Amino acid sequence: MIVGLLLGVLNLVGCGAYNFSGADIGTAQSFQVNFFQNYADQSPSSIIVPSLDRDFTLALQDQINNLTSLSLTGSNGDLLYEGEIVEYRVTPMTATSDQLTAQNRLTMSVNVRFFNKTKEDSDFEKRFSFFFDFDASASLTSIQAQAHEELFERLTQDIFNASLGNW
Repeated sequence: MIVGLLLGVLNLVGCGAYNFSGADIGTAQSFQVNFFQNYADQSPSSIIVPSLDRDFTLALQDQINNLTSLSLTGSNGDLLYEGEIVEYRVTPMTATSDQLTAQNRLTMSVNVRFFNKTKEDSDFEKRFSFFFDFDASASLTSIQAQAHEELFERLTQDIFNASLGNW
């Protein structure tokens, strides 16, 4: 019984009728993620992080690569992701009784344009945003690795769901 069930699941996955990420890749065979330029650092209230654009671009490539059977390509991909980082800033969120900041929020937003050569009615341009709250006594550099991991995971998952999610 269990062997039959496993063979049935493997057959469905092998045929492409179903995958565990829920991705609807249709007839697409490749994807392309263009470099997400960091335009957030042009705002006076933004923080400059030199590798932010490269790291985010790689995180999006990894997310799609890990959740689909598509091949990553540098040009002429069936699916194209492009855009820019438009916000990266820290704002105070809560105060203590002494009117000091108790908690800060790091917010990151990206503008994404998605094009699907195999299913053009699924093309979109959309802004995605997420935040990471941290103690005001911590410096941004001390929490940056953890913050980027959480921000990138959430943003890339939201982008994936919007472009390929079949929920």
